[in-house]
Amino acid sequence: MRFSAILFAVLTVSSIAWGQSQTPAPSSAAPSGQPSMPGMDMSGHDMGNMNMGDKEADSDAAPHVMHSMEGHMDMGPHMKMTALREVKPGDAERAQKVVEAAREAAEKYIDYHVALNDGFRIFLPNVPQKIYHFTSRAYAVEAQFHFNPEHPTSLLYEKHGDDYKLVGVMYTAPKSYTEDDLDQRIPLSVAQWHEHVNFCIPPLGRLGELRDPHSQFGLQGSITTQAACDAAGGAFHPIVFNWMVHVYPFEKDQASIWSVERQHGDAD
Repeated sequence: MRFSAILFAVLTVSSIAWGQSQTPAPSSAAPSGQPSMPGMDMSGHDMGNMNMGDKEADSDAAPHVMHSMEGHMDMGPHMKMTALREVKPGDAERAQKVVEAAREAAEKYIDYHVALNDGFRIFLPNVPQKIYHFTSRAYAVEAQFHFNPEHPTSLLYEKHGDDYKLVGVMYTAPKSYTEDDLDQRIPLSVAQWHEHVNFCIPPLGRLGELRDPHSQFGLQGSITTQAACDAAGGAFHPIVFNWMVHVYPFEKDQASIWSVERQHGDAD
C-alpha cells in the first residue's frame, strides 16, 4: 500500500482512542486488503495532494502516523468541538429517535461476524487499539449526502481476547457542514460533534519523528498554523476529517449515551 493511502486511512479515523493493550487482534478477523477507514472523507478534495510515498516509507509509515494519533482525543488546538446549544422544543424527542435507531442497528451486530458479513471492515485489525472501528464504506458514502441513523458509518468494539464487544456506533457528516447542518442531524443541545484540525505532516524522510511524544508534527504536535508548518518543511491540512460523533446506545442515561468524555477516550 502506498504511504499516501496509509496516511489517508489513518487521518480519516472518526475517533479512535488507541489502547494500552499489547495483544494484537488476530489477522483472521478481517479480510485482507486495504483497511476500511472510520470517518472517511469521500470528497477527495483535501487529501488529493498527499502523495508523499515511496517504497521505504510504505513499510513503516502507518505505525509512525498512528503513534501521532495517540491521545489526540484530548481537547486542544487539534480538535474542534461543536458548542452545546440551548434546548429547543422537540430536541429531546429527535435525539431519542436517533438513540433508538442506533440501538436497533447495533443489536444486529453484537456478534461481530455479522458485521463482517454485512460489509463492515475492521480498521487496522492487527494494531492494538482501545476501540476498534468496523466501518461500512457504503454507509460512509451515504452519510455524505443523507443522514440515516439506522446506518452508522462505524461500529465501535472493545477487544476482549479473541472476541469483540460492541459498545457504540459512530456517525459522520461532511466536513463542510456548518453547526446548523449538524443540528439538523442530531440536536446540538444533546450531542457534540468533533473534527480534527491543524495537522502538519512531517517531510518525507522524517516520518519517524511522529513516534516522539514531543514531536512538533501530527495531532499532538506543537505546530498548529500554516506558517509554522511551512517553516518546518511540512504539509499543512487545516481539516483532515469529516465531522464525527459517537453514540453509546446501550447505556442507561442520556449523559452516558452522549458522553463527550468517553468520546475523548477518557472513560473507555
